[in-house]
Amino acid sequence: MAKNKKMVDAITSMDEDFAKWYTDICTKAELIAYTSVKGCMVIRPYGYAIWEHIQRILDTRFKELGHENVCMPMFIPESLLQKEKDHVEGFAPEVAWVTHGGSEKLEDRLCVRPTSETLFCEHYANIVHSYRDLPKLYNQWVSVVRWEKTTRPFLRSREFLWQEGHTIHETAEEAIEETERMLNCYADFCEKELAMPVVKGRKTDSDKFAGAEATYAIEALMHDGKALQAGTSHYFGDGFARAFDIQFTGRDNKLSYPHQTSWGVTTRLIGAIIMTHGDDNGLVLPPAVAPIQAVIVPIQQFKEGVLEKAQEVCEQLKAAGIRVKVDDSEQSPGWKFAEYEMKGVPVRIELGPKDIENGQCVIVTRHDREKTFTPLTELVETVNAKLEAVREGIYQKALENRERRTYACKTTDEIIKALEDNGDGFIKAMWCGNEECEDKVKELTGVGSRCIPFEQENLSDVCVCCGKPAKKMVLWGKAY
Repeated sequence: MAKNKKMVDAITSMDEDFAKWYTDICTKAELIAYTSVKGCMVIRPYGYAIWEHIQRILDTRFKELGHENVCMPMFIPESLLQKEKDHVEGFAPEVAWVTHGGSEKLEDRLCVRPTSETLFCEHYANIVHSYRDLPKLYNQWVSVVRWEKTTRPFLRSREFLWQEGHTIHETAEEAIEETERMLNCYADFCEKELAMPVVKGRKTDSDKFAGAEATYAIEALMHDGKALQAGTSHYFGDGFARAFDIQFTGRDNKLSYPHQTSWGVTTRLIGAIIMTHGDDNGLVLPPAVAPIQAVIVPIQQFKEGVLEKAQEVCEQLKAAGIRVKVDDSEQSPGWKFAEYEMKGVPVRIELGPKDIENGQCVIVTRHDREKTFTPLTELVETVNAKLEAVREGIYQKALENRERRTYACKTTDEIIKALEDNGDGFIKAMWCGNEECEDKVKELTGVGSRCIPFEQENLSDVCVCCGKPAKKMVLWGKAY
């Protein structure tokens, strides 16, 4: 078990059992609770608050780019879903169906929304008539259902929260630009706000979204060396428009088919935060999405003036826009230290009688436990500086983990040896573009293609699998 001298429940060491460590954090940091519905979870207030901050930041970014929020129904008639063949086939194994309304059997059974392309297309067909109606830049924040066989909190559940953007454009060029712009939006958010380095790239054709012409993704590496797809952006071309007969009168007064995109991130990002930044004492939260950015722990709070000063300091920090609380419960300071380490609070402020007498406090940063004595007159500036130090510190640690666990290989034997010698991680290797080779690499080594990175390197002139001329460098890995 992880070392914990206090009275907060200990968690399993990540080196002992990474999967158990992960679920321990999910439950003991009070992020989730299990339910009687298999594969579904309660997102508890602390976990939901993290999602609210993710939602708030992204929603602001989307609106700055001109997007509007809408809300589509959660039910899709089977007849509507069937209009796009590739899309239906791609989602068929995961679809949950409603077959009865009350006691009556439905003539057209209803799919419980796994994604909403078909609903948006039906709506577009009714409202898009002229080039003057374009573009439509829509987004929605909803839950979706996918009947997963194997589930794990946040990473893969049968119902989860997400945002899905859907846009429709006059030209292919505009739609492609939107697809790339939103991928860059996600990457910037992950790196700046979540302190999580990502690789941007295009999915291989075998791994693209059902019905898409091209799928782009951001891939992150978790602490254990496994990859996690943190966000996707899809270019649909005019395939959905043709299937749903969406046409508009163009500038040349002729009927044309519009071009579409979709893009999304989910509550899986919370799982990514846990597995990128957490340690054996619990969560380590990026300050931007931490429900509590700073906690004040009064020392000897029973002594005169301590709680009053703690509240005064709290109000000062709140006025500066910092999310802060005073823990004036009857638990011991040691218990509180362990509790807020478990919850990943970026900054802890310790304030006791001697500190007050000296006009100072002790600040401890969660990621490195560094202690700083700070004058109370400089507290706001120091806390803000410490929050930025946490963000930068955990980003650099995650980046170092990724660089240390990224291996350049020229043959499948080199891939196998790299993984045996060093453990899981990203593999950089060349590929001929043949899907058979892509499948063979996974069969021989256990790593699948994650994406074709935008930033290409010429590691070799030949494919890692067949030895024929290589076309692209691919990022490979085992994935969640």
